[in-house]
Amino acid sequence: MKKFFLKSMGCKSNQFEGQIVAQSLVHAGFKEVKKLEDADFYILNSCSVTHKSDNEAMYLLRHAHGLGLKTVLTGCIAQIEKEKLLKEPFIDFVYGNEDKFNIAAYLDEGKNCVIKDLMSEEKFYKIRLDDTTKTRISLKIQDGCDNRCSYCIIPFGRGKSRSADSDYIINEINRYSDLGYKEVVLTGIHIGLWGKDFDKELLDLLKDIETKTQIPRYRLGSLNPLEITPELLNFLEKSEKFCPHFHLSLQSACNRTLKNMNRHYDVEFYLDLIEDIVSRFNTPFLGSDIIAGFVGETEEDFAITVENLRKSKLSQIHTFPYSIRIGTAAEKMEGHLSESIKEERANVIKKISAEKYKSFLESNIGKEAEVLIEKHLDKYGKYKGLTRNYITVQLNAGEFNTLKKVQLTQGMLKY
Repeated sequence: MKKFFLKSMGCKSNQFEGQIVAQSLVHAGFKEVKKLEDADFYILNSCSVTHKSDNEAMYLLRHAHGLGLKTVLTGCIAQIEKEKLLKEPFIDFVYGNEDKFNIAAYLDEGKNCVIKDLMSEEKFYKIRLDDTTKTRISLKIQDGCDNRCSYCIIPFGRGKSRSADSDYIINEINRYSDLGYKEVVLTGIHIGLWGKDFDKELLDLLKDIETKTQIPRYRLGSLNPLEITPELLNFLEKSEKFCPHFHLSLQSACNRTLKNMNRHYDVEFYLDLIEDIVSRFNTPFLGSDIIAGFVGETEEDFAITVENLRKSKLSQIHTFPYSIRIGTAAEKMEGHLSESIKEERANVIKKISAEKYKSFLESNIGKEAEVLIEKHLDKYGKYKGLTRNYITVQLNAGEFNTLKKVQLTQGMLKY
């Protein structure tokens, strides 16, 4: 029996796809192992969102090759760089983003490189994940992106936006519910574009989920602030299933930088949006992505970003230094900053994020929350669970995969 070790990098969509790749290999007679040294094949489901992720991928492949494993690279790096990756002595097989689901067959056939042209692909590739014996599960509802943000290479790794049809999504959610799952996370590369390819909107899908599924909770992936309309908020505010957890793809808190990034909104718009969300929901979680040290970002620009982030009602900020992506518009812009400046600015934002998250947690103390109990936390029998508004809590009592109402105390919260 051929044995494999699989690692997935990057976004929730890639993590979801990695689970299905592993599942398909097992169904084909392969055995998944938990130790790298026990494997025959090392399969890396890669991410190319930053230069750092590219470097990490190459390091992991070199390491596995050095242990004598056959190396298989798939995911966004494979889709973007294609056949030229096979020139690397430590890479044996290269498969594209939709070709990853047929790895077992390609290995048996001896095909060392298969990469579909996703830019010409019109249909969403439906993939099904079997029971993973967990409490929450992801469902990919969309792939690709039609935006051309100046810093981003991902559209070239994922193709144009393609949506799963509503019937498929509803059937999958109900199947998950029948298997015992209490929460589904709707993922994709740009889920706010869901339905654009067949004249529907994300709100149409959410209305179907509300009325046609039995799942108790659902959570949304990252959204562009322009996609969070008053109509969407009016619906979500009244929803019995929606978890008040928003992740806003903001990228900067300076209007000049947003324009250079080719983002089509301004800071004033999304600060008002955040205020609106906070006014509608009971302590919602508001996360965001911010790129530090974008091309041409002056000290004044960064000071504006810091000021706006501090005054915002964000709960947490995921930040990382800008990374040059070859083939993007930003690559050719003037004013690239040193790595040390970018890291320094990212560290400033990380400190702001830590302060905001601490404040967010403290604002929840004393409030009642519904917790989905996910697993035992430690040898003392404590349980770990997740609230609707994305707080990890520790409980002294409970039952795996149940929903429990609790009053939050400081000792329950994970800072």
